[in-house]
Amino acid sequence: MTRESRKSLIERTVRLAAALARLYPQARISLDFTNAWQCLVATILSAQCTDKRVNQVTPRLFAEVPDARAMDAAPAARVERLILDTGFFRQKTRSLKGAARAILERFGGEVPSRMEDLVTLPGVGRKTANVLLGHVFGQPGLVVDTHVRRLAQRLGLTHETEPEKIERDLQMLLKPVEWTAFSMRLILHGRNVCFARKPRCDACALAADCRRIGVAGPRARDGARKSTDKAADNRV
Repeated sequence: MTRESRKSLIERTVRLAAALARLYPQARISLDFTNAWQCLVATILSAQCTDKRVNQVTPRLFAEVPDARAMDAAPAARVERLILDTGFFRQKTRSLKGAARAILERFGGEVPSRMEDLVTLPGVGRKTANVLLGHVFGQPGLVVDTHVRRLAQRLGLTHETEPEKIERDLQMLLKPVEWTAFSMRLILHGRNVCFARKPRCDACALAADCRRIGVAGPRARDGARKSTDKAADNRV
């Protein structure tokens, strides 16, 4: 296969972003929160857990433990019981209480708004930090979770496997203002269409610009080919 030029890759990414915008015009993380602290907590809890389950747990948690100071003061055993259903509740409790203490001691009780500060908090990596940047602080934040990693590779937008390198590759293909929405839409498309094991290539609006890296089997190939042919017919 001929190596794709940088210009072609950028143009293809722009088309993919436009197609995703038509599919998912309201691109937002599906976690429920009203402020930076709640966003931080919900995102930490979402590790290895569905957003739906997190949203079932957080109303009671936020009612009983509304801010960093309350989290710092809350008995660990109580926090563990409140977040039990999200899984890995002991580790998540340590992260939540550690983040709360760090916020109180180093950031005056307020969740910091810079990447370099956010990633110093216990339980916070670039993924969580980018969620906060994009959804709370109005700054460009490109979230790389398992869906974004899979789709970015499958679409042929990156050959990297490490989240930070994937993030950097995608950032080079789009304007910063588009980073948050693009990553959120990739997540939604990964949940709804581009599944890990059996992607619905026959129903995918991105098929014409997808490289289908790692997608095997005649069903996937035939479905993608039909979608590509249909897209070509529509352009005539």
